[in-house]
Amino acid sequence: MTTVVTGSTGHVGANLVRELLHEGRDLRAVTYKDITGLEGLNVPRIEADVTDYDSLVQAFKGAETVYNLVAKIDIGVNPWSEIEKINVQGVRNVVKACQTCGVKRLVHFSSIHAYDPHPLNEVIDETRPTSLYDKAPNYDRSKALGEQEIMKGVKEGLNAVIVNPTAILGPWDFKPSHMGEVFLKLYHRKLPSMVKGGFNWVDVRDVVAGAIAAEKKGQRGHKYLLSGHYTSVVDLCVIVEEVTGVKTPKWACPPWLAMMGAPFSVATAKIRGKRPQYTVDSIKALQKHALISHAKATRELGYQPRPLKDTIADTYAWFFETGMLKDIREKAA
Repeated sequence: MTTVVTGSTGHVGANLVRELLHEGRDLRAVTYKDITGLEGLNVPRIEADVTDYDSLVQAFKGAETVYNLVAKIDIGVNPWSEIEKINVQGVRNVVKACQTCGVKRLVHFSSIHAYDPHPLNEVIDETRPTSLYDKAPNYDRSKALGEQEIMKGVKEGLNAVIVNPTAILGPWDFKPSHMGEVFLKLYHRKLPSMVKGGFNWVDVRDVVAGAIAAEKKGQRGHKYLLSGHYTSVVDLCVIVEEVTGVKTPKWACPPWLAMMGAPFSVATAKIRGKRPQYTVDSIKALQKHALISHAKATRELGYQPRPLKDTIADTYAWFFETGMLKDIREKAA
């Protein structure tokens, strides 16, 4: 039977599709305009939009398993209507299309942001309430509401599981992702400083392995946190320097000072048509999610995240191999 992947051209999707092909799956990749992450792969593609229920029915026909990766990632720059349309209504359409097509297993990719980060000094696990608290960032709230749509489907008989990755790093990052862009800028010494704080970073390949294990072994209606290692941004820069030999920032801007500059960062990025380096929401995020447990995923799925340094080394190696990055010494010569 066929396995379908929505969001197949993104960072996670590009890795998931390759791993499923390696398993020998009868695979169908759902695309939407951009197909960069699938170039060179012999995989059938079908264009569909999660906001268009009928297109999803066409994409899911004959599928046994669906991986739903589509999401509107936001760090506080997009209107709620745009985020909600994809992260909530889109999930509702995926659930309905799975039910219509008789899909036997749905794996939905949510996020650590779906969990309420408060209280900050207690470990987050799958029992933590979701991000439906007052003043929750729009992205966080949308991911929590998306999970509700999955659980409604489960109550109606859908066989679904949810995985919640933390901040994803790793190879096959074609676009690149926000953190992939940070790694490139660090290499080219375009970031004079970072913002004080940290996050839980996880390898995209470990997330993919955890999601596939969740498909095969996860309990229906359950959620699985796929976390990695908490590391401050300063220590992250130290690892980058160890891996690349390029000097990285040793100073981290205090959050209160970065907050003052955030509106200018957003405005400048908008004028240039680029993604802002940081926003109020992203600065706040670096002060949260320090204590996260993947014990349930380890216990039930055999999930084991690799060392962060390995991830960063492999990410830079991939950037070099694909020509997205050239050695500074080579360019200087």
